[in-house]
Amino acid sequence: MNMSLGFSCSASLSPQLPSQLLARNSNNGGLEKVKNLITKTGIPSHITSPLESLQKGNWVKLICGASFEDVVDIRNLSLVYTLAGVDCIDCAAESSVINAVHDGIEAARSIIPVRRPWVMISINDSEDLHFRKAEFDPDDCPIDCSRPCENVCPADAISYLGKDGLSKGGVLAERCYGCGRCLPICPYDKIRAITYIRDVAATAKLLKQDGIDAIEIHTSGREADSFRELWNGLEGSIDKLRLVAISLPDLGELTIPAMNSMYATMNVNLHCLNLWQLDGRPMSGDIGRGATREAIKFARDLVSIKDKPRGFLQLAGGTNAHTVEGLKRERLFQTAATSSEKSLDSSHAMISGVAYGGYARKIVGRVLRSLQSEQGYAHLEDYPDHLLKALIESIALVGTVKSYNNNGS
Repeated sequence: MNMSLGFSCSASLSPQLPSQLLARNSNNGGLEKVKNLITKTGIPSHITSPLESLQKGNWVKLICGASFEDVVDIRNLSLVYTLAGVDCIDCAAESSVINAVHDGIEAARSIIPVRRPWVMISINDSEDLHFRKAEFDPDDCPIDCSRPCENVCPADAISYLGKDGLSKGGVLAERCYGCGRCLPICPYDKIRAITYIRDVAATAKLLKQDGIDAIEIHTSGREADSFRELWNGLEGSIDKLRLVAISLPDLGELTIPAMNSMYATMNVNLHCLNLWQLDGRPMSGDIGRGATREAIKFARDLVSIKDKPRGFLQLAGGTNAHTVEGLKRERLFQTAATSSEKSLDSSHAMISGVAYGGYARKIVGRVLRSLQSEQGYAHLEDYPDHLLKALIESIALVGTVKSYNNNGS
């Protein structure tokens, strides 16, 4: 199915002037540099399927954000990370966002014929940190406020001025992904969090369309009835999926019973692979090296338990450029050698991959913000120098898992 970019995305792009069109036609030389980088790096994405990556233990997922709905950024992020060789792109369960992901993937494939990553949508069975947005009334803010919320926001989702540059701004809802860093820092306690749960019927309708390969259910793991109700509500719409992922926090001694309970619910009509996303420290990967420790601890504790339900294991929450280093130090990261020794579907499976969210968006976002300041909202491939910078950043991150130029070691 050819999934074109929806109106909400294309309408926000700057119209191209004749001079810009001429520049676009002269960009072939710049795009050749992009192709050469991909070839030189040895990205195997034209031959390695997402399933093979799970089996080999070098699966990489890009998390666009369950609540992040800036379709221009999502489109360009999908372009960059498709070229970098990710296996899956996880996004909000909204048609315009899904269309933006597909548009970015196809833009990448128009540059070099890489294989398509799987497209995943995220939903929740109860209140969850990933499904909330900050909100405040800028008219209530004191004039002399130093606006620490604007400075601390990692998504550039808070602006004192509105888009017209004159009126007061506030939270840009499409950019806010609910990290919550602005909530405690407001000196006047003006900011509140608005939480929501994705509608099950709307999600089931989305899943019946072409173009969605996987679903991820965010759960607290403590509400079996809520999970069962959601899963039953999806019945009849999951037959075409390639993967069902469950994202859950570290519940200590309750983790395995919760996993077993959810797997028993799913197994009645589960017709595809399943994956457990270990959400160590949600939405903290962009903070620094220390943020990944909880994710690695979660992995270490879970891998050591033999009585686990079936499914691949993947890290998230606090993941960044230091994560794989920590996994290897703990001998937790699955390689081709370890996967040949143990069945991937067994309870002894090691960590098969890593999902990157805030950190992945941050390192490429620096380039996207630079492009936006110079050209406004634009297709990244029309500016190969910026695309090359973004690709260098993304390859460096994805390469920690894929071991590009390192013979898979």
